[in-house]
Amino acid sequence: MRPFLTAASVLLLAIANTVIMIIPLMAIALLKLILPSQSLRRACSIGVMRIAEAWAEVTKAIFGWLTPTRWDIRGLEKLRRDTSYLIISNHQSWVDIPALLQTFNRRTPYFKFFLKSELIWIPLLGLAFWALDYPFMKRYSKAKLDKYPHLKGKDLEITKAACEKFKDLPVAIINYLEGTRFTPAKHAEQASPYRYLLKPKAGGVAFVMAAIGHGLDAILDVTIVYPGERAPGFWALISGQLPEVIIDVRVRPLDPSLCDGDYQNDPAFRARVQAWVSDLWAEKDALIASIKGEGVTRLQSTSPRT
Repeated sequence: MRPFLTAASVLLLAIANTVIMIIPLMAIALLKLILPSQSLRRACSIGVMRIAEAWAEVTKAIFGWLTPTRWDIRGLEKLRRDTSYLIISNHQSWVDIPALLQTFNRRTPYFKFFLKSELIWIPLLGLAFWALDYPFMKRYSKAKLDKYPHLKGKDLEITKAACEKFKDLPVAIINYLEGTRFTPAKHAEQASPYRYLLKPKAGGVAFVMAAIGHGLDAILDVTIVYPGERAPGFWALISGQLPEVIIDVRVRPLDPSLCDGDYQNDPAFRARVQAWVSDLWAEKDALIASIKGEGVTRLQSTSPRT
């Protein structure tokens, strides 16, 4: 019964924390919606981010009180809250989000995701995303662009306009290059050349860098590693059955030239971005292998001799 009691306690406290925090967040969001002054709206943006950070800190404390998970976070020494980052991470589990909260909350600007423009219409959540300055992007399918050629480039223009607010406040944008969570079935279906990763999608990160690249100061290359052969589900975390999570953070310079090309229409530039992503992913795959080997060595050294 202990895992069920632990999970129930975590969920109840997490829900209570969310309900309590969302009330002032929504109040400030509505205020931001009607205020005419840019400076006052900026103050509201800072206010809702502080509430979101407080929510994340309480969430971290809940996991710290009720679960035994050890968060082994490496490479935090150079992180700053007054600069802008592109965060690139591998993606294996719903636990990745709590892992990022443990790693970056109050060490960098509150992190954000690019969201589809349709999500702004979700009741309450859409307003919260807007208040937190999550960038909403408009993407057109290839079929639609073939039918309406005049729309080419419009998606990038709309997204750049949505990111204008980042000129006034530091930002940390997360991009999962794999586009989906890793599973052995997806890995086999792709015939991925990497042992622990799916094939990365260079087009997505090229779009992000084209939209806000020159407003970013560095890349945070994040590698999340879980013990065992399979990544744990969210249940393992909230029920206290996840012993350890290792998060490795590496600060990398951002090459400005990767922000200026036309990924869709320039084959040479596309090949360059793809080569950069492939090199990054090969290094990440080797790092995961090294960390997993380190874990095996640690277990062997602590196991009783026979």
